[in-house]
Amino acid sequence: MTLPCFSIIIETENLSSAELEGLSRCLDTLANQDVSPTTANEVLIVESGDVPVDVIERLRRDYPWLTFRRAEPGIEYYAAKMQGVGFTTGDVIVFCDSDCTYRSDWLRNLLTPFAENQDIQVVAGETTTPIFNPYELAIALTYIFPRFSQLSSLQPSASYFCNNVAFRRDFLLKYPIPTQLPIYRGNCVVHARSLKTQGYTIWKQPQSQATHAAPNGLSHFFWRFLLLGYDAIAVCRLSYDAHQSQLIQDLRACLRLSWNKATEFTSRVYTVFAEDWRRIVYLPLALPIALAALVLYFTGLILGWVKPNAFLNAGDKVEVSWEQS
Repeated sequence: MTLPCFSIIIETENLSSAELEGLSRCLDTLANQDVSPTTANEVLIVESGDVPVDVIERLRRDYPWLTFRRAEPGIEYYAAKMQGVGFTTGDVIVFCDSDCTYRSDWLRNLLTPFAENQDIQVVAGETTTPIFNPYELAIALTYIFPRFSQLSSLQPSASYFCNNVAFRRDFLLKYPIPTQLPIYRGNCVVHARSLKTQGYTIWKQPQSQATHAAPNGLSHFFWRFLLLGYDAIAVCRLSYDAHQSQLIQDLRACLRLSWNKATEFTSRVYTVFAEDWRRIVYLPLALPIALAALVLYFTGLILGWVKPNAFLNAGDKVEVSWEQS
């Protein structure tokens, strides 16, 4: 089977709150793909000033198939992704993140559906987090990334993660990821909802697996979970019915989001121990961390409910001085 010509885009905005070594780990897993990155039209790093010059030079030597493009300072995550599209030429655009690692068959599995079916426009892989200690267990129970589904075939999906997704280039240019929204990281949720409304299907490829790093440090942990709750209701507001009371719609959204988070946590408890029951030894230390994450989420949810503009700057963008991931 002839795979479509493709480009890979990696942004470095995530590195402002993740270990710089994470980028090298990411690139190592790309270098080890069974579809070589040298066959890509471009493997583009959209560099936002977070990578020192000497590190860039080392990366150029170690990974000669990389191309670097400088983004304007302070560019946000989704804007960096979309800016990168303009610098690439592949028929399929593959998004990955500098704080993720990828299974060796990830790229082939992500590209194959495009070769098999010309009607497929979006293919999303599955992203999860590692569990090797109590902290990572707590993150697995509470963070945005679910466990791997263990499925083997394409499935329709209501969502995607921008660290593990591919689009046909023409389709993405016609239906770009929105960037000017008064939210922090929910743009792909809004985008996925819009595509579904217009009758398009996001296809999930369970065999394209990525592992995302856990929040790095206390500040990152604090702001990430607080903003998850804050974003949750802010994203809901973008699809409210203008003819109904916002107060009532806010109440419904908060109740629904709270129920979903509680049921998700219960499901995750079952799933992580079904994967490996020996993780039970981590539970005594993991539970307080997981509870702290949930408290932060619900605090952010309530804050977003009672004070919607809490973190918005003059440009209606979420801005938190201690967090840029």
